[in-house]
Amino acid sequence: MASRSLGGLGGNRGGGGGGGRKSLSARNAAVERRNLITVCRFSVKTLIDRSCFETIDDSSPEFNNFAAILEQILSHRLKGQVTWFGYESPRSFWDYIRVACRKVSQNCICSIENMENVSSSRAKGRAWIRVALMEKHLSEYISTALRDFKTTRRFYEDGAIVLGEEANMLAGMLLGLNAIDFSFCLKGEGLDGNFPAVIDYTPYLKFTQSSDSISSDEEELRTLGSSGSESSTPENIGPPFIMDENSWFNKCKRVKQKYQLTLEQKGYLEELLRLRENQLSESVAQNKILLQRIEDSDLAHKLEKEQLEYIIVELQDQLTVLKNNDLRSRQELTAHLTNQWPSPGALDVNAVALDTLLYRKHNKQWYDCQSLDQLSAEVSLSQTSLDPGQSQGDGKQDTLNLISGGKEDTPSLLGLCGSLTSVASYKSLTSLKSNDYLASPTTEMTSPGLTPS
Repeated sequence: MASRSLGGLGGNRGGGGGGGRKSLSARNAAVERRNLITVCRFSVKTLIDRSCFETIDDSSPEFNNFAAILEQILSHRLKGQVTWFGYESPRSFWDYIRVACRKVSQNCICSIENMENVSSSRAKGRAWIRVALMEKHLSEYISTALRDFKTTRRFYEDGAIVLGEEANMLAGMLLGLNAIDFSFCLKGEGLDGNFPAVIDYTPYLKFTQSSDSISSDEEELRTLGSSGSESSTPENIGPPFIMDENSWFNKCKRVKQKYQLTLEQKGYLEELLRLRENQLSESVAQNKILLQRIEDSDLAHKLEKEQLEYIIVELQDQLTVLKNNDLRSRQELTAHLTNQWPSPGALDVNAVALDTLLYRKHNKQWYDCQSLDQLSAEVSLSQTSLDPGQSQGDGKQDTLNLISGGKEDTPSLLGLCGSLTSVASYKSLTSLKSNDYLASPTTEMTSPGLTPS
């Protein structure tokens, strides 16, 4: 086969200086990131392909390669830990995961920290990868850690994969591993942190020759065959590349495996979609129920407020009616009492007549029937002035009954003297209890018509 010209390998080696070194460093960093992300995508595909035929465990070479690739990605441009003396000591990606993944609900960080057979930081990181895969939460851990940009900046240098655009691709690629059932032993040799992880690139290296290159090679072979021998003809030279039955079988097998993998991923995504739709419908139903409860509560509060306002107005009306009734009752009582009691002048005249009667009785100065008739007339006159509606005969009969002779001066008889009028009776009893009249019946008075003060 004729050799081809490979030009452009030399390039311009002259200029640049510091700018050239910067561009070369940036190019190397970009190539390194791209290589790791690409080989990680290939390893995820091979894991999913292998899981269709067998269970993935520690003995699977596909898993060992994937774990090494993920460890290299999480350790890419990881900052060292500065000691007290100013030296920078290397550290594992577990120090970053332990801090950045604390916010994941029901995380396994504490469980891995308390593992007795795992002591080094690198071994704990490898144990975390296995546990996260068995829990089917590896993508969630990585997404939560990448969202904590402040912590990520604190642990990684500029140009790291977790700080670039490739980080989002990494979280999306790891999501497909949730469809695989892993089974690991956390006491095996794979957790040994004394040896670094090494990536095997040979399963992912494959060279495919283009169709233009194949046709050009065939033309060259035909040309060389016709010029080398006259007897040889192009018909005698068969095509250099003949695909046998095994190659077709292998291709069909790979297509079938891809189809099965696609079906599994489709079923997983459909199940995930149904789950999200059910959760969304439940959330919408709960939201409607809460809105209905809020509306019912508002309506009940409005009704209670209206009822309370109506009750307050009704109580105010009742209070106003009670106040008016009380004021009217007071006025009626005042008018009744004012009309019932006699005038002060009539009370004084009646008191003078009654006191004169009592004074004559105590001094035994009773006269004949004519004098008795005169006294009865005086008492009747005073009684008529107090009660104009009462007849004069009734007053004379009461006076005769009161002063009937031949009875002793008992307190009961003295008390009956005040039954003519209520106010005069009170004044007469008060005058009878005074020392001037009860102490000595023969007390001299200048005028029998004057009442004792």
